Amino acid sequence: MRFEFIADEHVKVKTFLKKHEVSKSLLAKIKFKGGNILVNNQPQNAIYLLDVGDKVTIDIPSEEAFENLQAVSRPLQIVYEDDHFMVIEKPAGVASIPSILHSNTIANFVKAYYVEKNYENQQVHIVTRLDKDTSGLMLFAKHGYAHARLDKQLQKKMIQKKYFALVKGETELEDKGEIIAPIARPEDSIITRCVHKSGKYAHTRYETVARYKGGIHLVDIHLLTGRTHQIRVHFNHIGFPLLGDDLYGGSLGDGITRQALHCHRLEFYHPFEEKHIILESSLPDDFQAVVTHLEKKKV
Repeated sequence: MRFEFIADEHVKVKTFLKKHEVSKSLLAKIKFKGGNILVNNQPQNAIYLLDVGDKVTIDIPSEEAFENLQAVSRPLQIVYEDDHFMVIEKPAGVASIPSILHSNTIANFVKAYYVEKNYENQQVHIVTRLDKDTSGLMLFAKHGYAHARLDKQLQKKMIQKKYFALVKGETELEDKGEIIAPIARPEDSIITRCVHKSGKYAHTRYETVARYKGGIHLVDIHLLTGRTHQIRVHFNHIGFPLLGDDLYGGSLGDGITRQALHCHRLEFYHPFEEKHIILESSLPDDFQAVVTHLEKKKV
């Protein structure tokens, strides 16, 4: 895959490319695995000294698929796709990546899609993953350089995700609120998480969209950090576990038996097209059915 840049300062190629998030490991891959560095269409090395206005071209070698990731053919609901990124609608009940417990995962399905399309790069790069029983928008990079560019955005909190959730408590949620509480893994569990002073900083912002009888609220949630089970742990912590989330004390008697959590909005900056991508997702049928029923009991 080829990328071109115009030098804007008098520096070495590697220094200039670092500004465009080309890492040392990617430069090594270009050098040793069949790639190229060209300056004004002539082969050069990473220490070549650029002049302002020089055209710098890099050819990145193709990526072979991971052998230990099995391709499993399943239909994908693709929301957005170009040469660099893909966004899909992940259904509830499907894990993002393989584990001892899960083999038919989104990663397996995406690999099969890449193989069927005979894409040049066939490694699966997950940028934003979702819990098994969370539905909604899930972002993939279609090559390692694209993944690196979005990793930088993740570090800078430039990738924005919003979720709808149904939560239930004995009091009433504020119209807007923030939950700032560190999240840790308990010593006696490898699955669950909890709020504990020894944990990592976690920040969740929410807005109450609707209130229903029985202490149920529809909330629109903005994640400012991305800790494991963050939304589920934070809302349980304030006494409002998610409907269907029995792992964290959620009710199973309100019409949904998986955590009522859906990633409905995804926003990121496209570094190659230099524009913001904003995608929206409708509620899935099981979630929408509960909301429709609750609307009849609106407070």
